[in-house]
This record gives sequence, C-alpha cells and structure tokens, in this order.
Amino acid sequence: MTTDPPSNGLRSNPAVTISSIAEETGVSVPTVSKVLNGRSDVAADTRAKIEAALERHQYRRRNRGPATVGPALIDLAFHELDSAWSIQIIRGVEVAAAEAEMSVVLSELGGRHRPEQKWLDAVLARRPMGVILVLSTLGKAQRHQLESRSIPFVVLDTDGEPPDGVPTVGSNNWNGGLSATRHLLGLGHERIAVISGPPDVLCSRARVDGFRSALEEAGLTVEPSFIRYGDFYVEGGYQHGKELLTRPDRPTAIFAGSDMQALGVLRAARELGLDVPRDLSVVGYDNLPVSGWVGPALTTVNQPLQAMAVTATNLLIDLARGNSPQLQQVDLATELIVRESTAPPMTSDPS
Repeated sequence: MTTDPPSNGLRSNPAVTISSIAEETGVSVPTVSKVLNGRSDVAADTRAKIEAALERHQYRRRNRGPATVGPALIDLAFHELDSAWSIQIIRGVEVAAAEAEMSVVLSELGGRHRPEQKWLDAVLARRPMGVILVLSTLGKAQRHQLESRSIPFVVLDTDGEPPDGVPTVGSNNWNGGLSATRHLLGLGHERIAVISGPPDVLCSRARVDGFRSALEEAGLTVEPSFIRYGDFYVEGGYQHGKELLTRPDRPTAIFAGSDMQALGVLRAARELGLDVPRDLSVVGYDNLPVSGWVGPALTTVNQPLQAMAVTATNLLIDLARGNSPQLQQVDLATELIVRESTAPPMTSDPS
C-alpha cells in the first residue's frame, strides 16, 4: 500500500509500502500491519524496529477516514483531570463532537505533559478519528506514530512553545495578565503580587509577563518576591496567599493565575482577618461558574474555555476530513470581568 503526501509538509517516499517495511525489518507483512493497527501481540523490540523504519521512511497510511465499526471517536487527553477548568473543556468538546455525531474518549496522563507509550498504544488500537491533547504534546517519535496512521491531532492550551506543524488553540494569556494588573493599578494599587501556575507551563509565564508589562508601563518596580508560581489549584493559592499576606509589607492586591488559586487566597485572607476588598483586592483567571457565586463575587479574566474546546474540536474534524487549516495557531481573546473582589486600597500602610 503506497502513501499519500503528508498534510504537514513532510515529504514521504511514495515507493514505501507495508511489504517494503516488512522486508527491510525482516518480519512478516501481518506483523507490520499489527503494529500499524495498534495490536499488542507484537514483541516490544520488534515493534520498536518497525516504528523506527516507518519513521525513517516517513511512511503515511492513506487517509482511511473514521472507523467503519461503531461511532467515530475523538480521543481527549488531559495532563491532569481534577478541576472545574477541565469540566469546561470537556463540555466544549462534547458539544462540538455531538454536532458531528462523534463520541469522546477521555483520558488523563497522570500529570505528565508527555504521554507514556502505553497510552499511545491504546489510542492506536482504538483508531480514533483524531486526538486532542490538553496542556501536553507528543515527542517526535510519538507524533510520527499518529501521523503514519493518518490520525490528526490538535494541541489545546499548549504547555510550551507551539510545536512546528501542529495546530494549536489557546487564548491570549499575556493580554489577560496585562488587563488584570492594569485594572488593579487603575484602582490605585501599587503593591501587587501575582500567584501563577507552574513555571514550566507557557500560559503561566505569559500571564506573569503581562503582569510585569503593566507594572513597568506604570513606572513601578517589579518586586521579585511578589511573583509566585503555584499549581493552579486552591491549596497553592492558599499557601502562597498566607505567605504574602503575613509579610510586613504585604500586598494590597493579588492577581491569581486561576480562579481556584484565587479561592485559596480568599481563604487565607479570611483566616488572617482581612476583608476583601476593603483590605485586599483579588483578581482570578478563567471565569469559572464558581467565580460569580463566592462571596465576594470574584473579579476575574474570562478565558473562553468552552469556545477554545469547540474551536479545537472543529479544527480536528476538518483535518480528519482532509481539509488544511487556514491557521495553525488560534488564540482567542480574553476579557476582564469586574465584580466585587476589587476596590481602591484603603491606605498605603500595610498594617
């Protein structure tokens, strides 16, 4: 079986066939076919040898379209699946998949930003229409394993720099950090801290960069100890909030890199007897449903999570149907939502 030219711009040898791969690696044609179809009954060293040959020759299976048995599947993989943030993504993917009469297979990578091979083997065995990776991506060899089977993939909210040739969907995190900090500056705050997510995640760094830019354009010095990196969860916001708010020069405002971290900051402030927003202003990020129900209602940056998920799913479906995307990288706009957790500082004296 010959291959069509790959859609990602890589050149493949049209003379490469399953038979030629089998001959080169010294195995049977059915064994190569088993590897291509994600079968588990192939020895690990034999599988590795075949995969290496497929990658070396840039083998591409003809686009087979969705599987003919059962519903067309979309594999949705999160690096971590334990927050309200994830639920918004799942809802968006489900909506777009249902409109296309497709089903969603949900999996978690155990906190890793690169999946283990056993996860990829299970995907190859399912032969989905396509894969959406959330805050994670593939290594070169893993990427080729999907490409050689004509299984497209899209990265949603990439953990690092967007990989070349891979469609990505995200939001303008830098502008979100900028607008949140400008809002606090406009209220008169000067001692502003930020608690972002992990430093090795692109969106975390981008939000902090926006925070820095807003302070610098206001002519204020960025206090290094006021920049904290957490984990996007309540406990991280609580711990960093407690440390910041017990300082003698405590900040009068905190920009949290997620609504969940902001909830942790609110708890820390409450335990310390600080009133929000009289003694402390707090801004979150994501605009999760809970942000409008806590007391006080949380000022936050709206990240259009469901719209991002719908966009990524529709992009994946287009790729599976053989269409080339007009844009490889899509960043949706963010918007500041002002509620009750921010106000002008009462005094410049932190005590």
